[in-house]
Amino acid sequence: MDLEGRRIAILAEDHYEDMELWYPLLRMRAAGAEVAVIGMPGVEVYHSKHDYPVQIDASIEDVSADDFDAVIVPGGYAPDYIRRHRPMLDLVRDVFARDGVVAFICHAGWVPISAGIVQGKRVTSVSAIKDDMVNAGAEWVDEEVVQDVNLISSRGISDLPAFCEKIITVLKYGPVIPPQD
Repeated sequence: MDLEGRRIAILAEDHYEDMELWYPLLRMRAAGAEVAVIGMPGVEVYHSKHDYPVQIDASIEDVSADDFDAVIVPGGYAPDYIRRHRPMLDLVRDVFARDGVVAFICHAGWVPISAGIVQGKRVTSVSAIKDDMVNAGAEWVDEEVVQDVNLISSRGISDLPAFCEKIITVLKYGPVIPPQD
């Protein structure tokens, strides 16, 4: 298994995009990773945009960046809620700071923006938040999947296969740091 021994957090909140949570969750588990769905204290289940439930494995107050090699943020409307929770932003920022992978898709770009980790980074997202990414200091491009060292981003559902493969590759082999100009 490619990711045996790797630990991944997937952040959840109500109104997540079904496929953008479940596809990475199942794909990372199939690759051998230990994946935990993380939510806020006192919440056991979140519901997707289409009312599909996801059970929380751990509360944000019971985990730390040291527990994870990566954090994945699904899109939908959930990122607008996730970014309002300081402990969620702290986890994203801390995983990033310790060179763990931070991966986000679609509207989930709001979370690393609020965590303050996109300035000077090359990223993508759903085009609806392109201005938000640019205003936060990121270089936004319209590509299927974009990797800037340990930051991985994709535009939406149709990009999920490439998004997940990039996460697996980086977790398996490490990021390849591009040459400096």
